[in-house]
This record gives sequence, structure tokens and C-alpha cells, in this order.
Amino acid sequence: MHCLAETASETAHPLLLTQKLKAMVILAQPTRCRSTGARLGRLCVSKSQGCVYPVRAEILLIGASLNKLAAFFIQWFDAEHGVSSTKIHGAGADKINWLRCLPFLLLHLACFATLWVGWSPIAVTTAVALYLVRMFAITGVYHRYFSHRTYRTSRWLQFVFAVLGASSAQRGPLWWAAHHRDHHKFSDTQPDPHSPVRHGFWRSHVGWFMTGRHFTTEYRRVQDLAKYPELVWLNRYDVVAPVTLAVLLYFAGRWLESAAPSLGVSGGQMLVWGFFVSTTALFHATASINSLAHLFGSRRYDTGDDSRNNFLLALLTLGEGWHNNHHKFMSCTRQGFYWWEIDLTYYVLKLLASTGLIWDLKAVPARAYERSYQLPAEALAPAA
Repeated sequence: MHCLAETASETAHPLLLTQKLKAMVILAQPTRCRSTGARLGRLCVSKSQGCVYPVRAEILLIGASLNKLAAFFIQWFDAEHGVSSTKIHGAGADKINWLRCLPFLLLHLACFATLWVGWSPIAVTTAVALYLVRMFAITGVYHRYFSHRTYRTSRWLQFVFAVLGASSAQRGPLWWAAHHRDHHKFSDTQPDPHSPVRHGFWRSHVGWFMTGRHFTTEYRRVQDLAKYPELVWLNRYDVVAPVTLAVLLYFAGRWLESAAPSLGVSGGQMLVWGFFVSTTALFHATASINSLAHLFGSRRYDTGDDSRNNFLLALLTLGEGWHNNHHKFMSCTRQGFYWWEIDLTYYVLKLLASTGLIWDLKAVPARAYERSYQLPAEALAPAA
């Protein structure tokens, strides 16, 4: 049996450590070490010529597991700890990592706390308001600005927008934009990260981002955004914004509880309704565009995929439901092309443009309204 040399640099990364330990276990045959005489499952760790001490394989394997657990825990706070800047491939890349996604699961479970904290008009109103404000941050900022660059703004407002979007707890702006650009590049084909046609409803709705394959941020997809250090920092520490919001909501509720007890609001109510309930509803409404908007609705344009226009989803997401329109003309700021296609995100962006805070909104091209450019009337019938 040969002795294996280990250094701190080789065991710093949990994946490297695991690979090393597998090699050690293979070499741990029931024979004696030439240097120490250790046998029967013992591993010799050597720095140079001879073995320094025998270490049981079980202890090292436990250490590897603890190392891996620690890495997952750190990734809750530092999204780029111990990960590559490119997608993970190979066996296990598409398995759901339940431990790393534990905060996402707890977010949903925390909604049941409404049974204990009760409700108040202030708490519910806060939940609705934060749903609407942060939905705009996802649709108008993460999607139409960071992903598609459909308008321009100043650097300081770009960062303010990014913080607002990050408070939605849907990861950082660069991660979101990179994966969305992949979605358009591979729409409804196998590499599409969240195609219900290829991967099924649940995978497209929630399962895809819980896998190792889609955990990392592919910076090569967002080089135009990665040149801003403040965005890179916010993308790496994407937990800062939502946690800060949750803490502020709790203490705001505590203050109202003492300053205006007649309102019947508490810190627990503001935290549970204002953050947990609002954020959970926000996530599933956003994810419905990935899943439902490729299954239910009508198609105005031939886009080469199954994107559809859906009035109900457009209401829930402030205009994102006009998904077939968007897939045909993804660089347009507006997604509801006709007056009856309600697009609240676009209306807010137009208002911001009138103040000079944003500019160069990209208009819908004239050919989008030509009947010859659209599918025949029978193709517009809703499909399921």
C-alpha cells in the first residue's frame, strides 16, 4: 500500500477533497504499509518519505462530509464560494441539492406562520405593495433591463434597481440575466434551463435552479454587466438585500406595535406577511412565465418555440404574460403590443422615461403589426 501526501491546498475545495478520499479508499487494501505496518482499512498520510501517522478512512470521510456541509452553508451567504464560473456538467449535475436549497424550502414553510401571528390590514397591504414593487423590479429591471437592455439609465440608478430586484430573493442580477439569455438562445430545446416542453412542468417551474448545473453565474454571458464591480458584489452576496428587507420589516412592525397599538400590527406579522408570503407569491408568479406561458395561451407569431400570450399571467406579472410577443421581439421595452394587452411594467417605465431617469426605450417595430407577419387567425386560438 502506498502512502498518500496531502497538503492544505489540495483539500481546501470539497470536491477535490472528495476525489482524494475516493483514491485513498481504493488504496486502503488489507495489507501493511511499508513504513508503519498499519493494516486493515487504515490510511497512511505522508508528507515526504515515510508515513507520519495512520488515519482511519472513516475519519477522513467524515471530514470530507463536514467540509462539504460547510461549503453549502457558506454558499447561503456567499454564492460564489468554492464554485466555478462555468456550468457544472457530468453525473449529478441535474440532481436537486436539497441542502443548499434549504432556505428556499424554509421560505415556503414560514408562510404557515400566518396561523400564529394572525393578520392586520397594515401587514396584508405591505405584502401586496412589496409584491407589486418587487414584481416591477423583476420584470422591468432584471428582465427588460439587465437581460435584454431594452432601455438605458444611469449607473447609480442601475445599482438601486439591482438592489430592489435582489430583494426579491431570486438570486443576483447577473445570475438572473445570464440564465435568461440562455433561455432565449435555446428556447424549448434541450439546453433551455426551464422548458416545460423538454423538462416537464415542475422542472421548468422550480426544479431547474435547485440543481448544481444552474447554480453558478456564467459571466461570459453577461460581460456587459460584469464590468461593474458593484453589480458583481451584489450578485455574489445576493442574500444581503432580502435579509436586510426582512429585518427592516420586522423592526418596522415592532415600532408600529408600540407607537400605534390600535393598528393591531406586530413585528411577526410584518415579517411573515411582508416578506415570507409576499416573496413566495412573487416567486411563483415569476416562475409561471417559465412554465405556464409555454403551455397555455395563444400564439401571434411563429417564434420556433412554444411561447404563448396569456392575459391572466400578464395581470399577475405586470405584463410578462405577453410572452409570445416578447419571444418574437425580445429587444422591445413594451411587451403588450395592443391597447388591450395590459402591460403595467411598460407604463411605469414610460413614466420614468418622462422624468429623465431612464431613456432610449426601444419601440415595437412597425412590422410587428402587419397581418402578413403574424400567424393566421386559426393559429391564434388558445392552446393547452
